[in-house]
Amino acid sequence: MFAFSPHTHRTLRELLTLAWPVVLARIGILTMGLTDAIVVGHYSGEELAFHALAWAPTAIVVTTAVGLMQGVQVLTAQRLGEGRRHEVGAVLRRGLTYAAQIGFVSMVGLMILGPWALRHANLAEGLGEGAGPALRVFALSMPAYLISVACQLFLEAIGRPRAGMWAMWIANGINLLLNLVLVPDLLGLGQSGAVASAWATFAARGSLAVFLLIYIWRLPEARALGVFDKPARDPEAAGQQRKVGLGAGSSYFIEVGAFGAMTFFAGQLGAVETSAWTIVLNISAIVFMIPMGLSAATSVLVGRAYGAGDGAGVLRAGLVGLGVAAVLTTVVALIVWPGAHGMASAYTRDAALIAVAAPALALASLFFVADAIQVIAAQCNRAAGDVWWPTIMHVVAYGAVMTPLGWVLAHRVGVDGLVWAVILASLISATLLTGRFLRVAGRLAR
Repeated sequence: MFAFSPHTHRTLRELLTLAWPVVLARIGILTMGLTDAIVVGHYSGEELAFHALAWAPTAIVVTTAVGLMQGVQVLTAQRLGEGRRHEVGAVLRRGLTYAAQIGFVSMVGLMILGPWALRHANLAEGLGEGAGPALRVFALSMPAYLISVACQLFLEAIGRPRAGMWAMWIANGINLLLNLVLVPDLLGLGQSGAVASAWATFAARGSLAVFLLIYIWRLPEARALGVFDKPARDPEAAGQQRKVGLGAGSSYFIEVGAFGAMTFFAGQLGAVETSAWTIVLNISAIVFMIPMGLSAATSVLVGRAYGAGDGAGVLRAGLVGLGVAAVLTTVVALIVWPGAHGMASAYTRDAALIAVAAPALALASLFFVADAIQVIAAQCNRAAGDVWWPTIMHVVAYGAVMTPLGWVLAHRVGVDGLVWAVILASLISATLLTGRFLRVAGRLAR
């Protein structure tokens, strides 16, 4: 039987060995936002709303850009599976170039268009103007952050995920320390709240990029991997790397854009609803980092098997990843559901805010498993050479279903309505993407 075969056991061991530091690194990404939200929320409920609205558009750009970097991980894993070890340095160097270019364009675009969009988003009075300054600071950190992402994806693909994990948590320590000092303006710099927290994130992201670049430069196998060699002109390889990135980036843009729209729908309801949705979204996003990390690890194993021409290995790696994600997120959901009130209370002492956030968070536990399955399946498809179907399916689930349904339910039910829209979209996405992966992997395994 599949579940008890030696090949499955070996795949499970490889997945777990690679996945746990990747999961912790992904959790570290969201922990920065969580730290910001908790520190700012305890400083001021209004400043938390400013922080959430500033974070929403930058999160759309950041997540889309991270998707554009996925070609680094997929192509590195496939080259290793093909036995073309010396060519992975070229993948990294192209990725770093893309990261710098995309980061600069994103920074300029956010600084110019972001504050204008906030002022014209029909938000409750004063929220758009209050969020603009923090948004500009978040924008400044885009180039450094995307460079760090390219480095992390490369290290994970070559089997060195712990470096990225440690770097991320050191950066989190820097972010926490600076938040505690800057948000209440203990140094008397004249800035506090959401803007000060954004500066803390800027410094943490910069330190993360510097650490990872130095680590890769000092890798003992860096020369053997071609890290120091200027990439040979290879339009086919560059095009393949961009194609994977564009497919993943498009999917990420659709999904995070839809969630960003939900934040604006909450903003149309008022400051309490915006802050409540922020709490739900923060905790749900941290939970999502478990399958997000597992999806990266699963993608590496699927990519190596695909590069080696092992169709059965592609199917096996994908199914193992899906199974592990389903089990882990079920356990998490059973923890979050009864503990929702205590978790919401960690963000704020405002009883009115807790009264809205706690039941919405308990309800959100219903979409954890489906959300995990859909992200694993999407990454498996891309690693197996199926780039655009996951994007199409995300358009259906999050663009055509969740966004309009979220607007309707938000204005009829409130924050709980937003959560119900996410539940339905996650179920649709998980069903479509899993079915697609089984078809793709089954065809490769013949």
